[in-house]
Amino acid sequence: MTVPVANRRFDTSAYLDWEAEQPEKHEYLDGEVFAMAGASEAHVTLAGNVFMALRNHLRGGPCSVFISDMKLRVEADNAFFCPDVFVTCAETDRAHSHYKAAPSLVVEVLSPTTSAYDRGAKFAAYRKLPSLREYALVDTERLSIDLFRRDEGGHWVLYPSEAGDAVEFASVGLSVPMERLYEDARVGAVEVPGPTA
Repeated sequence: MTVPVANRRFDTSAYLDWEAEQPEKHEYLDGEVFAMAGASEAHVTLAGNVFMALRNHLRGGPCSVFISDMKLRVEADNAFFCPDVFVTCAETDRAHSHYKAAPSLVVEVLSPTTSAYDRGAKFAAYRKLPSLREYALVDTERLSIDLFRRDEGGHWVLYPSEAGDAVEFASVGLSVPMERLYEDARVGAVEVPGPTA
């Protein structure tokens, strides 16, 4: 997260009104607004692959999948974030056209500048969402996804995946090969090839 972009503090409704008029995306944390940095080609490809896998799996069902243009509200922290991908199955979220508040799965694609924040303060905020069952962190430097799943006791358990593994998104009943999520993404110095004919 960078320094605030505005010289004044916003309440949530003023932020949403202001944000609707901005050409760039901004996250909001307790009155302050932060600009979202541009993403690398690998970042965009990985987020797109995750979105497509989830969208194809959830098509026609009660759950919806969103990309980073949809905001996610964390009321407990008075915050709005822009996750790379998230899924909500909550009927209450249908009432909000510009943000959602009850995700079951959140996916963040890491970058060198956001990795510590996504693993630390942002994950701490997301954990305050009672609906959230899983939080996945997708690495842009190597084939690696850290998936945290909330167990029945409310503890978050790490389920790491590496090359050759299947990633289990249990919250939405989807198992997908790691290589499919990394398809056509340039990771480090290597491009992960697409499927052969």
